Amino acid sequence: MNQIFVTEVVQEMLSSLNNAQLKKLQKVLEHALYGKTIVEGMQEIYSESNEKMLESFLGAKRIEGCSEKSLKYYETTIKTMFTKVEKNIQQIETNDLRNYLTEYQNEKQNSKVTVDNIRRILSSFFSWLEDEDYIIKSPVRRIHRVKAASTIKETYTDENLEKMRDSCEKLRDLAVIDLLASTGMRVGELVLLNKSDINFEERECIVFGKGSKERIVYFDARTKIHLQRYLLKRTDDNPALFVSLRSPYKRLKIGGVEARLRKIGKSIGITKVHPHKFRRTLATIAIDKGMPIEQLQRLLGHQRIDTTLQYAMVKQSNVKLAHKKYIS
Repeated sequence: MNQIFVTEVVQEMLSSLNNAQLKKLQKVLEHALYGKTIVEGMQEIYSESNEKMLESFLGAKRIEGCSEKSLKYYETTIKTMFTKVEKNIQQIETNDLRNYLTEYQNEKQNSKVTVDNIRRILSSFFSWLEDEDYIIKSPVRRIHRVKAASTIKETYTDENLEKMRDSCEKLRDLAVIDLLASTGMRVGELVLLNKSDINFEERECIVFGKGSKERIVYFDARTKIHLQRYLLKRTDDNPALFVSLRSPYKRLKIGGVEARLRKIGKSIGITKVHPHKFRRTLATIAIDKGMPIEQLQRLLGHQRIDTTLQYAMVKQSNVKLAHKKYIS
């Protein structure tokens, strides 16, 4: 416990003393505490310290533009780690976190992708603590990315898209499918749209993406026609672009879109129908038709081009044609 106390004091003085002074302080404290024991109240202090640092971290992320949904995920993930590791932040070591991730995966039987998401959140947290001089070095630095098997995720075929359109009994559902398919926007962006965000003349609309960033997306002529027909049938005064089918006609939510698409897919025998698949389909089609990756990145609203590349799965038939064109 004495060594823990000494380390904490040294950590607190990081921003005020240079390395030589810190070493001197450490030696003085170790000498002063030799033969003595510190036990009273330490665990309570550590718990409070952890909570305060987490609160500061979440506050910094909120200022950076993180959504409340992401902040809640960060908070839950980090607090879960606190309850298992049971150490003050400044005493947490690399092996503590390695063991935690291993035990978490064994206990929950989660995928490697999920475990790596937890690792990334912990890395972000401890890197922030390092940048703010709360700790000397992040214990996550030596924990490398959890490698998961690369799988080719499914996209919708042209036939499936037409089947979904043909099965729509409501104009709203048809307009939703067309807008998702032609713009590649996120479902979270779709439900935030208002009627005033749509520019029918230019066939474009403004969406608010992750981090509250605005961008313009574009839709085709078919989407324009179906959107206009849907809006002409509306009798409510809700500013939302998409609303529930029944009174009081509240703004459509993400869960409502997902449930409706699952129902449509089930009715025509298509499995795994969900909003994000439209986004992946658009990215794949765009790449296959030669759209520059930088333009696709902008269209999808990705901050990093690596994210865009994960969406864009080039078809093997196109690889073969390219080989014939450029190499054979």
